[in-house]
Amino acid sequence: MSRMSLLSSPLLLGFEEMERLIDRVGKGDGYPPYNIERIAGNSAGNGNAPPEPMDRLRITLAVAGFRRDQLEITVEDNQLVVRGRHEEDKQREFIHRGIAARQFSRSFVLAEGIEVKTAELSDGLLCIDLVRREPDRVVRRVEIGAAGT
Repeated sequence: MSRMSLLSSPLLLGFEEMERLIDRVGKGDGYPPYNIERIAGNSAGNGNAPPEPMDRLRITLAVAGFRRDQLEITVEDNQLVVRGRHEEDKQREFIHRGIAARQFSRSFVLAEGIEVKTAELSDGLLCIDLVRREPDRVVRRVEIGAAGT
């Protein structure tokens, strides 16, 4: 029996990849916690160029206890992946361990045209700034040919 979904409509051609992305987003355990916020403003123009309109977003992850060298940020196939890895310190003996030292991998699916601009780690918060450039609106005329020519 085949799986039917909203995106399998015959009027939505070429959206199979989007369906796979939605399936990928649904997976995850919720660690580390994060915020996503919209940041208003345009980028400043350089020289004589006018400011370029941009949609700016910021993802903030709570990564307390992780150093810069224990975090990795990659972008592949329209997916932003943040990974954290702790190395166990075998010389430490804990009487009680309430602070988790677990590894994590957090994924965010990026829309077409979204770019990662910067990433900063400060006070246990990893801030990743994203921008979406306003796409050029292109209208293309398709010529209709005669059959058999």
